[in-house]
Amino acid sequence: MVTLAEVAQHAGVSASTVSYVLSGKRSISSTTRQRVEESIRTLGYHPNAGARALASSRSNIIALMIPLRTDIYVPVMMEIAVAVATTARTHGYDVLLLTGEEGPDAVRRVTGSGLADAMILMDVQLDDERLPLLRDTHQPSALIGLPADPSGLTCVDLDFRAAGALCLGHLAALGHRDIAVIGEAPAVYERHTGFAERTLEGLRGRARELGLRLLHRPCEGGYDAMAVTLARIFDERPGTTGFVVQNESAVEPLLALLRQQGRAVPEDVSVVAICPDQVAVQASVRLTSVAVPAQEMGRRAVEHLVAKLDGRGGDEVVLLAPELTVRASSGPAPAAS
Repeated sequence: MVTLAEVAQHAGVSASTVSYVLSGKRSISSTTRQRVEESIRTLGYHPNAGARALASSRSNIIALMIPLRTDIYVPVMMEIAVAVATTARTHGYDVLLLTGEEGPDAVRRVTGSGLADAMILMDVQLDDERLPLLRDTHQPSALIGLPADPSGLTCVDLDFRAAGALCLGHLAALGHRDIAVIGEAPAVYERHTGFAERTLEGLRGRARELGLRLLHRPCEGGYDAMAVTLARIFDERPGTTGFVVQNESAVEPLLALLRQQGRAVPEDVSVVAICPDQVAVQASVRLTSVAVPAQEMGRRAVEHLVAKLDGRGGDEVVLLAPELTVRASSGPAPAAS
């Protein structure tokens, strides 16, 4: 293992100069800094993490609490996690992964032990029981999600309320008046998960403004659950011609069931989804959709957190504007309806 002293000897400087280049605690001339950095690259030197933490009172670790639930679409969560990890590395931080099931206990462990310099929380609920602990600590944190009260917190999220309104406005402009919402699994709403609740608020608010008939039905996803949900929808609202789907696992079963029933998409019914672009373009009918910008949310959360760690930023709420991409699954409402 290459030592700091060997780097100093190779660069022709003192060990303290190498230390200052690594820590940034003192101003070093650009020529000397370049020479030291070249020696570090040439020798393959990696600072000892434990020694660096002792010297700087930092661990250079960001804790990420990620949900691993069966009722959450895991690929989106993992896409966010990868974006957090790669962005953190560009700033010299590693990521410690925690499972969301630990809840407040994990927050207490991290904030009380110095295990990490900061935390990022996902799967945020409207009245999340982890948030009082974050507000009571001086450790920087960021949420990928939006609670009911974001005061004193840094939050990054898609504007899901606007996303719901955008989907409904698109269908209304095509003449659809009876619209059904196929939502997440019931447990997601029982937890009052922020993204699902806010989407529903946007949908309902826009429906009232436009005088539309809106029916919301949670769904576990999968073919059998979707078959039951779809039957209920057409029993209650046989004139339904538009669907908004916020449940990636329900997309393909819905399209398959509509085909079996002889309902063509988009000639008889239109389908709009809030989902990752990959899900939308790989569906059996390319879906008109509002994309979930998973990578952007992860990157933004880390950037804001690093700014707070460096004393350059304060608490703020960043809501990414939704964008709707029209594809093959939406069209004018059938004249008979």
